[in-house]
Amino acid sequence: MATDEAPEETKVSDRGMVTIPASLRRRFDIEAGDKLRWAVDDEGTLSVEVVKQRYGAFDDFEPVSMGGDGPETHDLAGHEDDPAFSETN
Repeated sequence: MATDEAPEETKVSDRGMVTIPASLRRRFDIEAGDKLRWAVDDEGTLSVEVVKQRYGAFDDFEPVSMGGDGPETHDLAGHEDDPAFSETN
């Protein structure tokens, strides 16, 4: 990160935790739930990559119809005639 700005510093807690400075969180769009991937190269240089983890694994997928009368019928697939899955129980 080549910049003329003064480097940011944080202190490592006794439990190994650090706080990411607010200016860096804003600059790199780091939000709660994101992960940081740590790597060390052959020269011993530590790098950190932001891995966005804000949403569920399938949030980008469009729902697929499973047939039946409505979206709730997918839970019954293959068990429509089984009394254990009846709505009258």
